[in-house]
Amino acid sequence: MTTSNSTLLMSRVTFGRALRRLRSGVNHFTLVDVAAALDCDTSLISRIETGKRVCSQQHFTKLMDLYEVPASQRDELVELYAASRDRRQPWWSPYGDVISAQYERFIGFEAVASTVHEYQVGILPGLLQTEAYAQAVTSVGFTSLGPDQIEALVEVRGLRQRHRLLETDAPMQCNYVVTQAALEFRVGGEHTHREQLEHLLEISKHGSVDLRVIPYDKGEEAAQIGAFMILEFSDEDVPDVAFGESVAGSLTIDGPRDLRRLHRLFRSLAEAAYSPEESRDIIARTLNKED
Repeated sequence: MTTSNSTLLMSRVTFGRALRRLRSGVNHFTLVDVAAALDCDTSLISRIETGKRVCSQQHFTKLMDLYEVPASQRDELVELYAASRDRRQPWWSPYGDVISAQYERFIGFEAVASTVHEYQVGILPGLLQTEAYAQAVTSVGFTSLGPDQIEALVEVRGLRQRHRLLETDAPMQCNYVVTQAALEFRVGGEHTHREQLEHLLEISKHGSVDLRVIPYDKGEEAAQIGAFMILEFSDEDVPDVAFGESVAGSLTIDGPRDLRRLHRLFRSLAEAAYSPEESRDIIARTLNKED
């Protein structure tokens, strides 16, 4: 994974996983062993291995010696290390004053994901939203922000759509399951609702979009489950990561057992939903109600 096709965050994740393999898989060291050798806290080593902390040059050199990395493999790790310290700014950097640290982390993962599996209960997935719909949702979800800040967040959502789906040679595969209620809720008023449904009909035909709707008569399948998404990556060194929504904000989920459970849950929801063709029929019928 090089900086030409990845973000700084993902380069750090890839580098960190390579270090973890050397520590536990090759040398069978514990975090305590390595922290003692480097005279630092175990939390620092853990954060470097998870991509949450930059590895210093001094620590990198000590780790290479500690793990007795051969010259042939060290060259590859030097390249990974350099990529993890790349200073080039991602496209969302101009919006740093309105993007939270958690949101920035999510965007970093989404920017290089190959596939997303997303379930929504009451609103439509962000990459499928029109500008007016996104404006209405953001205005309610971020009431403490001023008009300019809300507008900036709407711009970020639009840029995410362009970079990952609409204006790219390598769009992300988007697998969505939503409830029929998400279609019915009149977000932003009648005109915005109609515009959004028309857009949904059109974008659901996109080759990288698989949109399925759970009808009201399957409500027991979906009513007690909160919204979540799972991101997958083509790079085998990068594990899946999921995000769940709660009253306290977005939660990052990366535990293997939790991820397996979410994958099973998404498959169950997709099986309960109508096919993409039948789902478009539901969207069309909902749109006709607006006449």
